[in-house]
Amino acid sequence: MSTTVIAALRDALTHELSTDERVFMMGEDIGIGGSFHLSLGLLEKFGAERIRDTPVSEAGFVGLAIGAAIAGMRPVVDFQYGDFLLPAADQIIQQATKMHIMSGRQVTVPLVLHAPTGASGRGAQHANSVENIFAGVPGLVVAAPSTPYDAKGCMTTALRHDGPVLIVSHKYLYGTKGRSLIDGHDVVQEVPSESYTIPIGRSATRRTGADVTIVSSLLMTHRAMTAALELESAGISAEVIDMRWLAPLDIDAVLESVSRTSRLLVVEEGPRLGGWGSAVVSAVAAQGLHYLDAPVGHLSGIDQPLPAAPHLEPLLVPTAERIRETALELVRT
Repeated sequence: MSTTVIAALRDALTHELSTDERVFMMGEDIGIGGSFHLSLGLLEKFGAERIRDTPVSEAGFVGLAIGAAIAGMRPVVDFQYGDFLLPAADQIIQQATKMHIMSGRQVTVPLVLHAPTGASGRGAQHANSVENIFAGVPGLVVAAPSTPYDAKGCMTTALRHDGPVLIVSHKYLYGTKGRSLIDGHDVVQEVPSESYTIPIGRSATRRTGADVTIVSSLLMTHRAMTAALELESAGISAEVIDMRWLAPLDIDAVLESVSRTSRLLVVEEGPRLGGWGSAVVSAVAAQGLHYLDAPVGHLSGIDQPLPAAPHLEPLLVPTAERIRETALELVRT
Protein backbone atom coordinates (compact mmCIF):
# COMPACT_ATOMS: atom_id res chain seq x y z
CA MET A 1 0.00 0.00 0.00
CA SER A 2 1.16 3.58 -0.72
CA THR A 3 1.45 5.58 2.48
CA THR A 4 3.17 8.35 4.44
CA VAL A 5 5.47 8.28 7.46
CA ILE A 6 2.72 9.07 9.97
CA ALA A 7 0.32 6.52 8.47
CA ALA A 8 3.05 3.88 8.44
CA LEU A 9 3.82 4.50 12.12
CA ARG A 10 0.11 4.20 12.88
CA ASP A 11 -0.13 0.98 10.85
CA ALA A 12 2.62 -0.62 12.94
CA LEU A 13 0.90 0.53 16.13
CA THR A 14 -2.44 -0.85 14.97
CA HIS A 15 -0.94 -4.26 14.23
CA GLU A 16 0.78 -4.57 17.61
CA LEU A 17 -2.28 -3.28 19.50
CA SER A 18 -4.32 -5.93 17.70
CA THR A 19 -1.94 -8.81 18.36
CA ASP A 20 -0.42 -8.04 21.78
CA GLU A 21 -2.79 -7.15 24.60
CA ARG A 22 0.12 -5.77 26.63
CA VAL A 23 0.53 -2.84 24.22
CA PHE A 24 -1.27 0.39 25.08
CA MET A 25 -0.80 4.05 24.23
CA MET A 26 -0.84 7.23 26.28
CA GLY A 27 -0.27 10.93 25.71
CA GLU A 28 -1.87 14.33 25.41
CA ASP A 29 -4.86 14.57 23.05
CA ILE A 30 -4.23 11.14 21.55
CA GLY A 31 -7.93 10.36 21.78
CA ILE A 32 -8.51 12.82 18.92
CA GLY A 33 -5.40 11.72 17.03
CA GLY A 34 -2.58 13.61 18.72
CA SER A 35 -0.75 16.63 17.33
CA PHE A 36 0.06 14.94 14.02
CA HIS A 37 -2.59 12.19 13.71
CA LEU A 38 -0.39 9.34 14.92
CA SER A 39 -3.28 7.89 16.94
CA LEU A 40 -6.08 8.93 14.59
CA GLY A 41 -8.94 6.43 14.88
CA LEU A 42 -7.25 4.25 17.49
CA LEU A 43 -9.54 5.29 20.35
CA GLU A 44 -12.57 4.13 18.37
CA LYS A 45 -10.86 0.88 17.48
CA PHE A 46 -9.29 -0.08 20.81
CA GLY A 47 -11.13 1.90 23.47
CA ALA A 48 -10.12 4.25 26.27
CA GLU A 49 -8.42 1.52 28.33
CA ARG A 50 -5.70 1.17 25.70
CA ILE A 51 -5.67 4.66 24.16
CA ARG A 52 -5.30 6.82 27.25
CA ASP A 53 -5.43 10.61 27.22
CA THR A 54 -3.22 12.15 29.87
CA PRO A 55 -2.97 15.48 31.70
CA VAL A 56 -0.31 17.97 30.61
CA SER A 57 2.42 16.41 32.75
CA GLU A 58 5.12 14.72 30.71
CA ALA A 59 7.19 13.69 33.72
CA GLY A 60 4.09 12.24 35.32
CA PHE A 61 2.82 10.11 32.48
CA VAL A 62 6.28 8.92 31.45
CA GLY A 63 6.76 7.79 35.06
CA LEU A 64 3.45 5.92 34.85
CA ALA A 65 4.55 4.30 31.59
CA ILE A 66 7.85 3.17 33.12
CA GLY A 67 5.99 1.56 36.01
CA ALA A 68 3.62 -0.17 33.59
CA ALA A 69 6.56 -1.46 31.55
CA ILE A 70 8.26 -2.86 34.65
CA ALA A 71 4.95 -4.54 35.57
CA GLY A 72 4.84 -6.37 32.23
CA MET A 73 2.98 -4.01 29.90
CA ARG A 74 4.38 -2.50 26.69
CA PRO A 75 3.44 1.19 26.77
CA VAL A 76 3.77 3.66 23.90
CA VAL A 77 4.02 7.34 24.85
CA ASP A 78 3.29 9.95 22.18
CA PHE A 79 4.62 13.48 22.69
CA GLN A 80 2.97 16.43 21.01
CA TYR A 81 6.40 17.85 20.18
CA GLY A 82 9.89 16.50 20.73
CA ASP A 83 10.70 19.55 22.83
CA PHE A 84 8.28 18.22 25.45
CA LEU A 85 10.57 15.28 26.10
CA LEU A 86 12.66 17.67 28.15
CA PRO A 87 10.27 17.90 31.14
CA ALA A 88 10.37 14.09 31.22
CA ALA A 89 14.16 13.82 30.80
CA ASP A 90 14.76 12.77 34.40
CA GLN A 91 12.28 9.90 34.10
CA ILE A 92 13.79 8.78 30.78
CA ILE A 93 17.47 9.13 31.64
CA GLN A 94 17.51 8.33 35.35
CA GLN A 95 14.77 5.73 35.46
CA ALA A 96 13.82 4.10 32.15
CA THR A 97 17.36 3.51 30.93
CA LYS A 98 18.81 2.40 34.29
CA MET A 99 16.22 0.14 35.90
CA HIS A 100 17.45 -2.95 34.06
CA ILE A 101 20.99 -2.51 35.41
CA MET A 102 20.00 -1.19 38.85
CA SER A 103 17.78 -4.23 39.41
CA GLY A 104 20.59 -6.63 38.57
CA ARG A 105 18.82 -7.35 35.26
CA GLN A 106 15.75 -8.61 37.09
CA VAL A 107 13.39 -6.18 35.35
CA THR A 108 13.07 -4.82 31.82
CA VAL A 109 11.53 -1.57 30.62
CA PRO A 110 9.93 -2.18 27.19
CA LEU A 111 8.93 1.43 26.64
CA VAL A 112 8.41 3.22 23.30
CA LEU A 113 8.54 7.02 23.14
CA HIS A 114 7.51 8.79 19.93
CA ALA A 115 8.27 12.46 19.30
CA PRO A 116 8.06 14.82 16.31
CA THR A 117 11.37 16.58 15.76
CA GLY A 118 12.95 19.31 13.68
CA ALA A 119 12.29 22.90 12.63
CA SER A 120 9.08 23.46 10.68
CA GLY A 121 7.98 27.04 11.22
CA ARG A 122 6.32 26.41 14.57
CA GLY A 123 8.46 28.66 16.76
CA ALA A 124 11.64 28.38 18.78
CA GLN A 125 10.16 26.13 21.49
CA HIS A 126 8.73 23.59 19.04
CA ALA A 127 11.74 23.19 16.77
CA ASN A 128 14.59 21.48 18.61
CA SER A 129 16.32 18.46 17.10
CA VAL A 130 15.84 16.41 20.25
CA GLU A 131 17.58 13.39 18.77
CA ASN A 132 20.89 15.10 19.57
CA ILE A 133 19.97 15.41 23.22
CA PHE A 134 18.95 11.79 23.69
CA ALA A 135 21.20 9.86 21.25
CA GLY A 136 24.04 10.01 23.76
CA VAL A 137 22.06 8.52 26.65
CA PRO A 138 23.40 5.02 27.49
CA GLY A 139 20.69 2.38 27.42
CA LEU A 140 18.35 4.29 25.11
CA VAL A 141 17.87 3.17 21.50
CA VAL A 142 17.07 6.06 19.14
CA ALA A 143 15.35 5.51 15.79
CA ALA A 144 15.09 8.23 13.13
CA PRO A 145 13.13 6.92 10.14
CA SER A 146 12.98 9.13 7.05
CA THR A 147 10.72 6.99 4.86
CA PRO A 148 7.35 5.27 5.38
CA TYR A 149 8.95 1.84 4.98
CA ASP A 150 11.47 2.56 7.71
CA ALA A 151 8.84 4.23 9.90
CA LYS A 152 6.72 1.08 10.01
CA GLY A 153 9.70 -1.24 10.43
CA CYS A 154 11.37 0.84 13.14
CA MET A 155 8.13 1.21 15.08
CA THR A 156 7.50 -2.54 14.96
CA THR A 157 11.06 -3.23 16.08
CA ALA A 158 10.67 -0.74 18.95
CA LEU A 159 7.37 -2.27 20.07
CA ARG A 160 9.00 -5.69 20.34
CA HIS A 161 12.23 -4.52 21.97
CA ASP A 162 12.72 -5.22 25.67
CA GLY A 163 14.27 -1.85 26.49
CA PRO A 164 13.40 1.83 26.05
CA VAL A 165 13.31 3.15 22.49
CA LEU A 166 12.84 6.74 21.33
CA ILE A 167 11.47 7.18 17.80
CA VAL A 168 11.86 10.65 16.33
CA SER A 169 10.25 11.55 13.02
CA HIS A 170 10.47 14.88 11.22
CA LYS A 171 7.41 17.09 11.10
CA TYR A 172 8.01 17.99 7.44
CA LEU A 173 7.61 14.30 6.53
CA TYR A 174 4.09 13.97 7.97
CA GLY A 175 1.82 15.83 5.54
CA THR A 176 -0.86 16.39 8.20
CA LYS A 177 -2.59 19.31 9.88
CA GLY A 178 -2.91 21.24 6.62
CA ARG A 179 0.78 21.10 5.80
CA SER A 180 1.97 19.61 2.52
CA LEU A 181 4.61 16.94 2.36
CA ILE A 182 8.05 18.07 1.26
CA ASP A 183 9.16 17.16 -2.25
CA GLY A 184 11.61 14.44 -1.25
CA HIS A 185 12.82 10.96 -2.07
CA ASP A 186 10.28 8.27 -1.10
CA VAL A 187 8.23 10.60 1.11
CA VAL A 188 5.27 8.51 -0.02
CA GLN A 189 6.02 4.92 -0.95
CA GLU A 190 4.67 1.41 -1.12
CA VAL A 191 4.83 -0.31 2.26
CA PRO A 192 4.05 -4.01 2.85
CA SER A 193 0.73 -4.61 4.57
CA GLU A 194 2.24 -7.37 6.68
CA SER A 195 4.34 -6.71 9.77
CA TYR A 196 8.15 -6.51 9.49
CA THR A 197 11.09 -5.26 11.53
CA ILE A 198 14.33 -3.40 10.82
CA PRO A 199 17.47 -4.47 12.72
CA ILE A 200 18.52 -1.98 15.38
CA GLY A 201 21.66 -0.11 14.37
CA ARG A 202 21.44 -0.90 10.65
CA SER A 203 21.68 2.08 8.28
CA ALA A 204 20.26 2.27 4.74
CA THR A 205 22.17 3.25 1.61
CA ARG A 206 19.73 5.38 -0.36
CA ARG A 207 22.03 5.90 -3.31
CA THR A 208 25.35 4.37 -4.30
CA GLY A 209 28.23 6.51 -5.52
CA ALA A 210 31.96 6.62 -6.05
CA ASP A 211 33.15 10.17 -5.38
CA VAL A 212 31.81 11.24 -1.98
CA THR A 213 29.84 9.71 0.89
CA ILE A 214 27.03 11.84 2.33
CA VAL A 215 25.79 10.64 5.74
CA SER A 216 22.46 12.03 6.89
CA SER A 217 19.20 11.38 8.71
CA LEU A 218 15.53 12.44 8.72
CA LEU A 219 14.80 15.54 6.61
CA MET A 220 18.49 15.93 5.77
CA THR A 221 18.41 12.60 3.93
CA HIS A 222 15.86 14.02 1.51
CA ARG A 223 17.92 17.15 1.02
CA ALA A 224 21.03 15.02 0.53
CA MET A 225 19.23 13.04 -2.17
CA THR A 226 18.25 16.27 -3.91
CA ALA A 227 21.86 17.45 -3.74
CA ALA A 228 23.10 14.09 -5.06
CA LEU A 229 20.88 14.38 -8.14
CA GLU A 230 22.25 17.87 -8.80
CA LEU A 231 25.81 16.64 -8.30
CA GLU A 232 25.19 13.89 -10.85
CA SER A 233 24.49 16.51 -13.50
CA ALA A 234 27.93 17.93 -12.69
CA GLY A 235 29.55 14.52 -13.18
CA ILE A 236 29.94 13.76 -9.46
CA SER A 237 28.72 10.46 -8.04
CA ALA A 238 27.51 10.79 -4.44
CA GLU A 239 26.66 7.91 -2.13
CA VAL A 240 23.92 8.75 0.40
CA ILE A 241 23.69 6.84 3.69
CA ASP A 242 20.61 7.32 5.85
CA MET A 243 21.70 6.45 9.38
CA ARG A 244 18.12 5.49 10.32
CA TRP A 245 19.21 4.55 13.87
CA LEU A 246 21.15 7.22 15.79
CA ALA A 247 21.85 5.03 18.80
CA PRO A 248 23.56 2.77 18.08
CA LEU A 249 25.23 4.29 15.00
CA ASP A 250 26.16 2.11 12.03
CA ILE A 251 29.78 3.22 11.83
CA ASP A 252 30.82 0.10 9.90
CA ALA A 253 28.62 1.09 6.95
CA VAL A 254 30.13 4.59 6.91
CA LEU A 255 33.68 3.24 7.01
CA GLU A 256 32.97 0.77 4.22
CA SER A 257 31.57 3.54 2.03
CA VAL A 258 34.41 5.97 2.76
CA SER A 259 36.94 3.25 1.94
CA ARG A 260 35.57 3.42 -1.63
CA THR A 261 34.78 7.14 -2.05
CA SER A 262 37.66 8.62 0.00
CA ARG A 263 35.54 11.63 0.94
CA LEU A 264 32.94 12.15 3.66
CA LEU A 265 30.26 14.76 4.25
CA VAL A 266 28.07 14.45 7.36
CA VAL A 267 24.80 16.39 7.40
CA GLU A 268 22.55 16.85 10.43
CA GLU A 269 19.85 19.38 11.23
CA GLY A 270 20.68 19.88 14.89
CA PRO A 271 23.61 21.90 16.25
CA ARG A 272 27.07 20.43 15.80
CA LEU A 273 27.92 20.60 19.49
CA GLY A 274 26.78 17.31 21.00
CA GLY A 275 25.29 16.07 17.75
CA TRP A 276 25.26 12.54 16.40
CA GLY A 277 27.15 13.79 13.36
CA SER A 278 30.13 14.70 15.50
CA ALA A 279 30.18 11.11 16.76
CA VAL A 280 30.37 9.88 13.16
CA VAL A 281 33.18 12.30 12.34
CA SER A 282 35.08 11.24 15.46
CA ALA A 283 34.71 7.54 14.66
CA VAL A 284 35.91 7.98 11.07
CA ALA A 285 38.87 10.06 12.25
CA ALA A 286 39.82 7.30 14.70
CA GLN A 287 39.21 4.29 12.46
CA GLY A 288 39.25 5.45 8.85
CA LEU A 289 41.56 8.43 8.53
CA HIS A 290 43.74 6.50 6.09
CA TYR A 291 40.81 6.26 3.66
CA LEU A 292 40.37 10.01 3.29
CA ASP A 293 41.75 12.16 0.47
CA ALA A 294 40.19 15.36 1.84
CA PRO A 295 39.16 16.78 5.22
CA VAL A 296 35.79 15.60 6.49
CA GLY A 297 32.90 17.92 5.70
CA HIS A 298 30.31 18.49 8.41
CA LEU A 299 27.17 20.53 7.86
CA SER A 300 24.88 21.10 10.83
CA GLY A 301 22.54 23.56 12.41
CA ILE A 302 24.07 26.68 13.91
CA ASP A 303 25.05 26.42 17.58
CA GLN A 304 22.41 28.83 18.80
CA PRO A 305 18.68 28.64 19.57
CA LEU A 306 16.39 28.47 16.58
CA PRO A 307 14.55 31.71 15.77
CA ALA A 308 10.88 32.30 16.47
CA ALA A 309 10.48 33.77 12.98
CA PRO A 310 9.87 30.94 10.46
CA HIS A 311 11.52 32.79 7.56
CA LEU A 312 14.84 32.76 9.44
CA GLU A 313 14.97 28.98 9.92
CA PRO A 314 16.67 28.26 6.54
CA LEU A 315 19.61 30.40 7.67
CA LEU A 316 20.27 28.01 10.56
CA VAL A 317 19.47 24.61 9.02
CA PRO A 318 21.41 22.95 6.14
CA THR A 319 19.76 23.27 2.73
CA ALA A 320 20.12 21.07 -0.35
CA GLU A 321 22.10 23.87 -1.99
CA ARG A 322 24.61 24.02 0.87
CA ILE A 323 24.97 20.25 0.80
CA ARG A 324 25.67 20.32 -2.94
CA GLU A 325 28.20 23.16 -2.63
CA THR A 326 30.05 21.52 0.25
CA ALA A 327 30.22 18.18 -1.56
CA LEU A 328 31.58 19.93 -4.65
CA GLU A 329 34.33 21.54 -2.58
CA LEU A 330 35.29 18.19 -1.08
CA VAL A 331 35.52 16.45 -4.44
CA ARG A 332 37.54 19.27 -5.94
CA THR A 333 39.94 19.39 -2.99
